[in-house]
Amino acid sequence: MRNETIIVDSFVHVINRGNKQAPIYKQKSDLWRLLFSLFYSNNNLSRNWMRELEKASLKPQNFIWPDSLGERKPIVAILGFTIMPNHFHLILKEIVKGGISNFMHKFSMGHSKFINAKYKESGVLFQGTFQSKIIETDEYLRRVAVYVMVKNTFELYPKGGLAGATKNFEEAWAWAVDYPFSSLGDYAGVRSLPILDKDLLGEIFDSPKDFKEFSKDYILGRTMDEDISEFEFYKI
Repeated sequence: MRNETIIVDSFVHVINRGNKQAPIYKQKSDLWRLLFSLFYSNNNLSRNWMRELEKASLKPQNFIWPDSLGERKPIVAILGFTIMPNHFHLILKEIVKGGISNFMHKFSMGHSKFINAKYKESGVLFQGTFQSKIIETDEYLRRVAVYVMVKNTFELYPKGGLAGATKNFEEAWAWAVDYPFSSLGDYAGVRSLPILDKDLLGEIFDSPKDFKEFSKDYILGRTMDEDISEFEFYKI
């Protein structure tokens, strides 16, 4: 694998997997905390956000930034995401120098520490250094957005996974847009999470209808070999 240099304004597809492909959660509440961490870890501070929320009697699901942390200053733009049982995908934009590396360290390390403390365990939760690929064209950004948010969520479709979703796209789509641990619902127009800054993706897909139509064409027209070839990752 080769290294890539991320500069400000780069768009990057990031993935991190559970160690030995193990799950990255034990209870569904762990996934909710990881989701909330996308918002609360995206700042230029290193303080424990959960502790500050508890002090202020704030619930993380309300996405209210505690006054004790001062002004919230994001270090990345999160354009899209999907959290899977044993890994996660993010589409990020570097908005300050070193922002993606800093965010990924806080996000992954914070979840590892949380899981170890909650279940009185020790050891590594994730496979190691996150993997990434710089997104160099608008067309690639369109495709990776569907790969991250639709294809991965479809893999969880209870009626046959991706193969079942491909055969029953409309039914699978209706199920997938309600999956809470992906930004698919935001692009489908069913919710609007403060986690996201759609940035260029919001211009590329200017309506939920446009996003769905492109997603359908992509999902029905792709093969597994094409996905493996196109979405190879590099360690940073």
